Amino acid sequence: MAIDRIAWFSDLVAEDPDEPRARYGLAVALRQAERWDDAVPQYRAYLDLATDEGAAYGHLAECLAATGDVDAAADAYLAGIDAALAHGHTGLADDFREALEALG
Repeated sequence: MAIDRIAWFSDLVAEDPDEPRARYGLAVALRQAERWDDAVPQYRAYLDLATDEGAAYGHLAECLAATGDVDAAADAYLAGIDAALAHGHTGLADDFREALEALG
């Protein structure tokens, strides 16, 4: 029997809204289900709670772009570039620069 990841992580978030791993898990599950509008606030909550090395900003940007909010997606990519560079992830920063240019 497959686990309903969205329900499972939603329960974890309900139990402890300040647990960053639960927020991130819920955000990822929602993004994978292409529930972009639901994933965005979960990524934002996660980023308010944790120091991210860049990846979550990219996921947030993807969700925002999918909802049509290109300006917010660009801002998320820019924040992701800063976070990635702060942690020495130059390849990730380069990937985000390319994604930013592709937003048009």
